[in-house]
Amino acid sequence: MEPDIDSYVATLSEFWAVFQMQASLLLMPSRLTQIAILIGCFGIAWLLDRWTTPPIREWMRQLEGWPKWRLRALVLLQRRLTLIYFCLLAWSSVFVMELITVFPSRRYILALAASIATAWLVVSLTARLVRNPFLRRLVSWALWIYVTAYFLGLTDEATDILDGLAIEFGSFRLSALAILKAAVVTAILFTAARIIANTSATRIRDNEDISPSMRVLLVKVVQITLYSAAFFIGLKAVGFDLTGLAVLSGAIGVGLGFGLQKVVSNLVSGVIILLDKSIKPGDVISLGETFGWINALGARYVSITTRDGKEYLIPNEDLITGQVVNWSHSNDFVRLDIFFGTSYNDDPHKVRKLAIAAALNVDRVLSHRPPVCHIVGFGDSSVDYILRFWITDPTQGLTNIRGNVYLALWDAFQENGVSIPFPQREVRVLEGSELTTRPARPSVPD
Repeated sequence: MEPDIDSYVATLSEFWAVFQMQASLLLMPSRLTQIAILIGCFGIAWLLDRWTTPPIREWMRQLEGWPKWRLRALVLLQRRLTLIYFCLLAWSSVFVMELITVFPSRRYILALAASIATAWLVVSLTARLVRNPFLRRLVSWALWIYVTAYFLGLTDEATDILDGLAIEFGSFRLSALAILKAAVVTAILFTAARIIANTSATRIRDNEDISPSMRVLLVKVVQITLYSAAFFIGLKAVGFDLTGLAVLSGAIGVGLGFGLQKVVSNLVSGVIILLDKSIKPGDVISLGETFGWINALGARYVSITTRDGKEYLIPNEDLITGQVVNWSHSNDFVRLDIFFGTSYNDDPHKVRKLAIAAALNVDRVLSHRPPVCHIVGFGDSSVDYILRFWITDPTQGLTNIRGNVYLALWDAFQENGVSIPFPQREVRVLEGSELTTRPARPSVPD
């Protein structure tokens, strides 16, 4: 360990010597002037930011109908106006100094600061592509440090310092430089994979030649493939040996196969659902007491939204092994039945005609598949009927259409004098009978 420590101390000493030399050069009069110009540029940039931010924000509030990505880009630029103004002013100062003097040393600090500031601006804008906040911050700081060291000519010294901070276990060596490279490379690859996956998913979803369930399956396959490739390529790019990882992943896979049987069953069931096309997004299904339409097919569950706004997450295995009513599997035609009764004094032929006509007056009831009405029995106090009608939009609800048909029946029967019986009790006093009443008991005072 002694040679490694001595080498690390020597690297730090070399880095400190270079830093001291660069700092001593800053004390030259020409460079102090350039530093003063940079301080002035920063002050002017800060004032410009304070002056222009309120009207820009007011203008942004008036932008209606713009895509979200454009609004996000405007917000991202607005929050970095100080740095943008500083870059513009610094490069303007470099241009002016080129016109005033022919000596590169008199504009060296200006050009260096302008280059570093521009690189920082590019890093801060492109790092927003990384969605994970912690990973985005790590990548931003790593790239900011790298570009600063690059323009200052300190990349070799910084690399040696980071590489010296390492942990060794036998032949395995993990350094801070390797961790940093892995984080940056993986973040870049994952960002590229996400952009490609989102673009591919949009095109797949817009392709009407592919069935809805197959679209979902293709999107899942593309996402898994791209993210897996990004992960393993990132590890390989930083020199990580994947042989041990393959053996370890195999052992973990066997253990997970026994411990996570339900999870694996749901994953396999999800693939089967996508392949056999029995259920697809937009279908209206009933599973037990749950009735609603499918929002999304996930790897582990299916999202179903009911009419009352509740969202149920049904495991894929339940859809494979249980009895599911798919109201829109092969077609959108749905037949609904409602039952009612009328008095024995009403003509059943007239009642049937009135019921059919009333159902046809409801908007969602199909006319090319006309309703039918049949007598199904003679009850204790009513003639019982069944009215059957068809609809093609079960996603709009079933209870409401039944209610509308019942209301139409009520209006039609009221207009035509058809009565709807209800339970009644009648007491008759036979001739020759006497009705006697018992006197009320006197109240007892408390």
